[in-house]
Amino acid sequence: MNDQKFSKKIDVDKIQCLVCPRKCILKNQQLGHCQARKNSDGQITPLTYARPCGLSMDPIEKKPLYHFYPGSSILSFGTFGCNLDCHFCQNHHLSNPPPDHYKTTPVTNPTDIIQLAKNYHTKLVAFTYNEPIIFFEFAQSVSRHAKIADIKTVAVSNGYISDEARPGFFSFLDAANIDLKSFSEAFYKQYCNAHLEPVLETLKYVVKNTKVWTEITTLIIPGLNDSTKELEKMTDWIANNLGAHVPLHFSAFHPAHKMLNHQMTPPTTLKKAREIALKNGLQYVYTGNIQNPAGQHTYCHNCHQIIIERENYLIKQLHLNSSGLCTFCQTQCAGVFN
Repeated sequence: MNDQKFSKKIDVDKIQCLVCPRKCILKNQQLGHCQARKNSDGQITPLTYARPCGLSMDPIEKKPLYHFYPGSSILSFGTFGCNLDCHFCQNHHLSNPPPDHYKTTPVTNPTDIIQLAKNYHTKLVAFTYNEPIIFFEFAQSVSRHAKIADIKTVAVSNGYISDEARPGFFSFLDAANIDLKSFSEAFYKQYCNAHLEPVLETLKYVVKNTKVWTEITTLIIPGLNDSTKELEKMTDWIANNLGAHVPLHFSAFHPAHKMLNHQMTPPTTLKKAREIALKNGLQYVYTGNIQNPAGQHTYCHNCHQIIIERENYLIKQLHLNSSGLCTFCQTQCAGVFN
């Protein structure tokens, strides 16, 4: 818990947190931008350690992860705080509250999480609901114990992590879904109080330099990140920099947080986004938060048959063998299957 490798002493009463690109310089007893990391007498203290919120069992498709043990249940939890300030945050009740004002679930150490997973007969644990990068130490501790118990760990993350912390964070994970909130620096500045480039660097690093199974989610907000030009640039970048095999989820926006008066995303917008992504060569493109069967199923990129048929978060039919080969044409489907 007191590992200080991602901090740097600035002077007698200031320390710099190096976990995310903000690199907050904190006076003694000062909280970082995320409200979850604090300078306590010259050491960064993660206030979220062993303080999980929102423990629940979810379908893994809800993360969303469609190519990582599809059809499985996963023990999910978050903490509180975030290193972004997204105006459209769907979980702002977790990302914004002061640390002392949020009720957490009684957990005294990482092994409690592992025991809960065993109690619920799952081999999967997700760090989700708020940003796991800011509870780096607790996520890492849980993952270390998970590996001993043959349990896989998953992060649902905004990808806003520093160059220094990136290798360590992703070294202990088995899968991740990373939000690519827009392909516009202006959007990240205005609506997230952040920058695009660190997220792109995270995506390239994880896909090219680790064995972490990776999927991407983009929340499509009408009039802000849904232009044909932006979607063309984004999906072309994914195909050329990450690979056609990386699944992409387009999700519908519903009014939330600071954007309660903004219109929700029409289904036609998500369908258009999916068509653009497929045209640009991406093999697995999905639509979420709308009724669109074509955007729920997984298709073999060779014979184009449905190989994973879904209805909401339920698997209706699975035409893959245990190695992930299409049973119609024996083509490999990208992912991790059992």
